[in-house]
Amino acid sequence: MRVPLSWLAEYVDLPPGTSLEDVHAALVRVGLEEEDVHTFDLEGPIVVGEVLEFVEEPQSNGKTIRWCQVRVAPDGERAADGGEPVHGIVCGARNFFVGDKVVVTLPGAVLPGPFPIAARKTYGHVSDGMIASARELGLGEDHDGILRLSTLGIDAPVGTDAIHLLGLDDAAVEINVTPDRGYAFSIRGVAREYAHATGAVYRDPAGQVEATEVATDAFPVEVRDEAPIRGRVGASVFATRIVRGIDPARPTPAWMVARLKLAGIRSLSLPVDITNYVMLELGQPIHGYDLDALQGGIVVRRAQPGETLETLDGKVRTLDPEDLLITDDRGAIGLAGVMGGASTEIGETTRNVLIEAANFDPVSIARTARRHKLPSEASKRFERGVDPAIAAAAAARVAQLLVDLAGGTADAGGSLLHAAPEREAILLSDGYITELIGVEYTSDEVRDALAEVGGRVTAVDGGLEVVPPTWRPDLTGRAELAEEVARLLGYDRIPSVLPVAPPGRGLTRSQRVRRSVADALAAAGATEVLAFPFVTEADNAQFGSTDGSPVASVKLANALDASAPYLRRSLLPGLIGVARRNLSRGLTDLDVFELGLVFLPETGRAYGSAELPIGWERPSDAVLEELDAGIPAQPRHVGVLMTGDLRPKQPGRAAEPAGIADALDAVRRIAHAAGAEVEFAQGSHHALHPGRTAEVRVADRLVGYAGELHPELAAAADLPRVVAVAEVDLDAILELADPSVEARPIGTLPAATQDLSLVVAAEVPAARVAEAVREGAGELLEELHLVDDYRGQGVPEGAKSLTFALRFRAADRTLTAAEASEAKLAGAALAAERTGAAIRE
Repeated sequence: MRVPLSWLAEYVDLPPGTSLEDVHAALVRVGLEEEDVHTFDLEGPIVVGEVLEFVEEPQSNGKTIRWCQVRVAPDGERAADGGEPVHGIVCGARNFFVGDKVVVTLPGAVLPGPFPIAARKTYGHVSDGMIASARELGLGEDHDGILRLSTLGIDAPVGTDAIHLLGLDDAAVEINVTPDRGYAFSIRGVAREYAHATGAVYRDPAGQVEATEVATDAFPVEVRDEAPIRGRVGASVFATRIVRGIDPARPTPAWMVARLKLAGIRSLSLPVDITNYVMLELGQPIHGYDLDALQGGIVVRRAQPGETLETLDGKVRTLDPEDLLITDDRGAIGLAGVMGGASTEIGETTRNVLIEAANFDPVSIARTARRHKLPSEASKRFERGVDPAIAAAAAARVAQLLVDLAGGTADAGGSLLHAAPEREAILLSDGYITELIGVEYTSDEVRDALAEVGGRVTAVDGGLEVVPPTWRPDLTGRAELAEEVARLLGYDRIPSVLPVAPPGRGLTRSQRVRRSVADALAAAGATEVLAFPFVTEADNAQFGSTDGSPVASVKLANALDASAPYLRRSLLPGLIGVARRNLSRGLTDLDVFELGLVFLPETGRAYGSAELPIGWERPSDAVLEELDAGIPAQPRHVGVLMTGDLRPKQPGRAAEPAGIADALDAVRRIAHAAGAEVEFAQGSHHALHPGRTAEVRVADRLVGYAGELHPELAAAADLPRVVAVAEVDLDAILELADPSVEARPIGTLPAATQDLSLVVAAEVPAARVAEAVREGAGELLEELHLVDDYRGQGVPEGAKSLTFALRFRAADRTLTAAEASEAKLAGAALAAERTGAAIRE
């Protein structure tokens, strides 16, 4: 919410010299976070000038300029820049005439940009200043012609300071409004909060609107809601006023244009600007209808199946039966609380206006705005809660401005369908707030704070009875009232106490393992990334199945990107996108990983078919089970991608590019952090390089793949030819890991090391051979790892020689070479039995 200071000062006293920073600091004290400041970024001299004469001069480039003589000061007086009262100015616009009053930026002035103004030679003349357009002054987007003051209804003396005249010396603070404080989306609400923070006198703008007589039959309105949300009808209050004989061509006053601009709303036309102005002032969205375009009275109802509406943005929208509509005898004329319809829009020929100020149900408006992707200033306020007691005053305020500024005549009375519902009283027992907040508040402090918020406070036996104000729908219970007391009396009074964690409530095993895995990969030099989970159907087929065939995927009903509407079955498409983006920015050496969920629906099974429960009651266990059954499996995976040089070139050491070995090492780190024993076997995957793909197994169960990305896929993604990747199911690894694994103590006695070379058929996985050697060697074997895989001269064709480094150690004695050899040969014997391996001579 942007709050112009001149507007704020109308309803609360700002001390002389109050700066934007002072206002922000005051609002921060009551919990309104500062966002930004906004000014017109203008420096004078900028004055009112009068066009005395001009000569049109065609140029060789086809353009015609005007050489103008402009009076910028009264006769006999110096101009604001110290120059002559008449300046020669070159201008390219042609929408002004002799005698027009215009805005002249004199030498020394600075326009937004910044764009300094100086006398300069152009088109054969020395242009001593510039005649400004609305956009150059920051007032709007119109840059086609000069801003003529007569179009704003202004006739000021020549030489008048145009910055002050047009309200361009104003400034605004911007605050962040949280969803529970919708009342702060108005000058009325922010002024009240500023008064809370500073103790300044607050003047409610709603109380300054002249009261009007209310008649239920001033204009026929009916609420016919057959599908209420949360047990409430869509419109709880509906106020109308009628103003006749307006002149829609009248200009919007400069002060209103400036305030709207600072508040982030552009000026459109006087009637529309007035409705926007009152919305910002009071927080009540207003809609105006061309009264003569209406057919019959207004009916508020839900949409019918297949019904359509052309909204003010020119789009024809197919409506949902839950959408709340404003209708007349011919059908829909507006999406209630979101956007009006084109058929009753106020235009250049409008003379009679029907003003609508209603209170719509927040849930209904929020769902409609999101369903149609149609956020608006009105829906932003309605979905956070609008004061139901302000509707009649807001309609009267619009009528007053249409009379004063547009020359209309208001009908004597207005209509009000339903009154604001009475808020229920909340019982606040003595000592409750002190016990909850931990601060000793006196009863007088509590009573005064709640009264300052706007509540009606009554003393009762054992405490206070508080009726919250109508503009605070978030105050629904004792805890909310306690929070208000703490907020207004100062958060600095609350002591800082570090809470003690309850025993036995630490991280779960799954959470600890996820952190350990992330730490292990990061410690090895990888960078954790977070990719979008949205992919194409081709991505799921490519990486979500081993053979590239189509697979079942979850398709989003309301995707952020229509080209990627599916939830991922694999982390690799996201990691490839991350790599591609980083490579395009010059980062050629990458080692990234992601921990995230994948979505694995079963083929032929419908998901998401369960009816969603209402949001204001806790669902039953049966409903929760039905909802859970409608959710596909979502295991947590770990994905790794490496490309380029993992270890850069150094003096005396060549660069080490990433490859399959690094992918396997990453999987080993993941398994080690999870406490699992991992095995690798030759595998195949449609998206990975043939011959450079390994199956990852834990307890003989397939949990993922590691290898190198298929070169064709790498080329299609603009990646290098060699891209090492791995993806494993962390949930499956966690399930299969032994949670009781303990660290082995470090041996203190000497170790015996030996090598073992075995010749085995080429198709036999090295992991199977290593497993047999490890089991056959027994407890004396401390460590085993593969150091060589040789195929060539001296080894029979179709076979390979695997060399293992073995380390033996006993816990209670020094091993002899004979004992180590005996254990090694026992391992070789078991490998021969299981895999046909033979010791290489």
